[in-house]
Amino acid sequence: MKSHAKVVVIGGGVVGCSVLFHLARHGWTDIVLLERDELTSGSTWHAAGGMHTINGDPNVAKLQKYTISLYKEIEELSGQATGVHLTGGVLLAATEARLDWLRGVVAKGRYLGIELEEISPAEAAELMPLLDPKQFVGAVRNKEDGHLDPSGVTHAYAKAARKLGAEVERFTKVEDIVRRADGLWRVITNKGEVVAEHVVNAGGLWAREVGRMVGLELPVLAMEHMYLITEDMPEVAAWNQKTGTEIIHAVDFDGELYLRQERGGMLMGTYEKANKPWSEFQTPWNFGHELLEPDIDRIAPSLEVGFRHFPAFQNTGIKQIINGPFTFAPDGNPLVGPVRGLPGFWVACGVMAGFSQGGGVGLALSNWMIEGDPGADIWAMDVSRYGDWATMAYTNAKVRENYSRRFSIRFPNEELPAGRPLKTTPVYDLLSDKGAQWGVAYGLEVPLWYAPEGVRDEFSWRRSSDFEHVANEVKTVREGVGLSEISSFAKYKVTGEGAAAWLDRLLACKLPRLGRMTLAPMLKEDGRLIGDFTLANLSSPNSERDGWFLAGSGVAEQYHMRWFEAHLPKDGSVSIEALGAKLTGLSIAGPSARNLLEKVTRSDVSNTAFPFMAISKMDIGMAPCLVGRVSYTGDLGYEIWVAPEYQRAAYQALMAAGEEFGIGLLGSRALNALRLEKNYGSWAREYRPIYGPLEAGLDRFVAYAKEADFIGKQAALAERKQGGRLRLRAFVVVDAVDADVIGDEPIWHGGAVRGWVTSGGYAHHSKKSVAIGYVPKEIADEADGFEIELLGKRHVARMQPVPLFDANFERMRG
Repeated sequence: MKSHAKVVVIGGGVVGCSVLFHLARHGWTDIVLLERDELTSGSTWHAAGGMHTINGDPNVAKLQKYTISLYKEIEELSGQATGVHLTGGVLLAATEARLDWLRGVVAKGRYLGIELEEISPAEAAELMPLLDPKQFVGAVRNKEDGHLDPSGVTHAYAKAARKLGAEVERFTKVEDIVRRADGLWRVITNKGEVVAEHVVNAGGLWAREVGRMVGLELPVLAMEHMYLITEDMPEVAAWNQKTGTEIIHAVDFDGELYLRQERGGMLMGTYEKANKPWSEFQTPWNFGHELLEPDIDRIAPSLEVGFRHFPAFQNTGIKQIINGPFTFAPDGNPLVGPVRGLPGFWVACGVMAGFSQGGGVGLALSNWMIEGDPGADIWAMDVSRYGDWATMAYTNAKVRENYSRRFSIRFPNEELPAGRPLKTTPVYDLLSDKGAQWGVAYGLEVPLWYAPEGVRDEFSWRRSSDFEHVANEVKTVREGVGLSEISSFAKYKVTGEGAAAWLDRLLACKLPRLGRMTLAPMLKEDGRLIGDFTLANLSSPNSERDGWFLAGSGVAEQYHMRWFEAHLPKDGSVSIEALGAKLTGLSIAGPSARNLLEKVTRSDVSNTAFPFMAISKMDIGMAPCLVGRVSYTGDLGYEIWVAPEYQRAAYQALMAAGEEFGIGLLGSRALNALRLEKNYGSWAREYRPIYGPLEAGLDRFVAYAKEADFIGKQAALAERKQGGRLRLRAFVVVDAVDADVIGDEPIWHGGAVRGWVTSGGYAHHSKKSVAIGYVPKEIADEADGFEIELLGKRHVARMQPVPLFDANFERMRG
């Protein structure tokens, strides 16, 4: 075993071997994979071996499509058979709600290049003869589904990596990982140690244990998962003989089942409601090529549905029940990327669907390590989407919930209850008393809307029970004054003698003068957006103590802190702190917002003294606050930042004084309706690291001419010169009747799919259904010819070049 390496990959399952292969294919050959036993000794060897392209996140779906296309290459390079069978498959709907969901899947496939087709139950039965068409209302055909040999694929990755110069050390158990003073890592094994620049935790079932070696508690948990293999079935033999093909895959979502042919019989797996975690606190190191005791009673309810939906199973015997552990993150997506605070330490774990996602994970992680960027938008897999609130108990609750709902519909207005409430603000109970219906963002409870007594969310793809109540919240803002709780924003404090110079390089905007704010895009080296913030200058002329204040997307706090800390100067001249729960927020907005503020503060908040984008400390009632004149509603408004011990006092002062102005509460759904009327985008929807500032419409906030050579400047200048590829545009969906876009719907133009929706909804004040999305720049200024596909129907979409509300910004600035 070598004593030094550029990269040590820990774990010889399909993910670790994929990472090794991709690094080697990129030209990094001073790399070694360490496996404590034989390759595939964790979850890989007993996997069912299915592969599919469909995923709820379109960017993950792209990586799954890449994974499947990769198998031919690694088979040819390695000489190792992968056992790939591209049989195709059918996705089945037993309810109209599920069929609506499948229509959305078909629509996404149009712009992802995934060939999907809605078919009838009878047509599905012609393709998959074991199903009873009377049990279903519709289906979708996918030609790219299939299955493979898990062991063959894993060894193909490993052999291909070896041919490219990588090394694999089996029966080499990692016992500790220690960071040296020079930043290199000592990977200590039972056969000696390897000093490495990078370490990749692809430990699978042992990812938690590997993480703990460096003080990291990863939010992953293994669950027992069962599938059965039947005896040979005459129906299978007859189909094989008749067609010369295998029986295709089937996913019966409402039955919580997946099926495929296995030799002369069938394989049927389930994600049962009565699920069971495995080895909740510590994974035994001596676990290897072993299976767990089957528990057919636990999956009996799912099997009963399966035997009804697929009657041929009633007449065959069960040859084997496989029960083995697989690891999951709380939301079911992988954990991938660099770990904040541990330079050179990377994770690639929680990859439950390893044979659909393993290739994409290996590609993204190798790109990230070598190029400094994953080369794709992998936010749904980024390990930074979780913070310290994702404790072991939280992870347990959410993984169990996710497992039980793996094939369940997640409606756009549905909030899942497990692990909640966990983080709350000081006014949580006060807002609950007012009927707050809660969602969650980065672990924090956030009010979505306010329901009268006896009214609750009714989950649906269409406008639901909240519709008229959200409309009332919007009306309160547009006609009087509304108050919202905004603690879910991420808040940062930047101090130090080098703070201004550092921010000038980090952010693409012109720095604001004292007491002022500005919108601040942040770019990567390639000129793409990695963040959008509000930046405020709080430094007094004689003191840097108050420094600079940044506010941004709450869900991206860990993501952005990882970026900030990686770019801090080494001389200690700059400090940045994520304030988190140390700072809470309230916001007031509407034409009476200034009148309300004047009643609760002695400060001069007239338009002359406190204009748009001003920021200042002032007391709200008795509570010391930081107040900025800005609002995401697009109306006259103020954001009020206050220490948590004062939030209740500030809230009560505002509510009491606002009674004469008809003050009301609003949640995030009303805020969404309000921002749509202003064509405002948001992080993780309109603004993501695959778009440039010109494409995203943020170029007006980029100070191209400033002296500072900000990160991404040259690439941004090149984008401006060349014009980019896309444009962000807003549309009114003219004939939407009872449903609105939620994101990822295709945008048609001239009879072809040319773009995609990033977000949308109903703008209650303007009484319009609105969609925001990206289209090619060549058609971005066309007035007509657009359609947006929604729930299987194409709707006329009218370009909305100027905001529906206050197009001249008179309300906001007045």
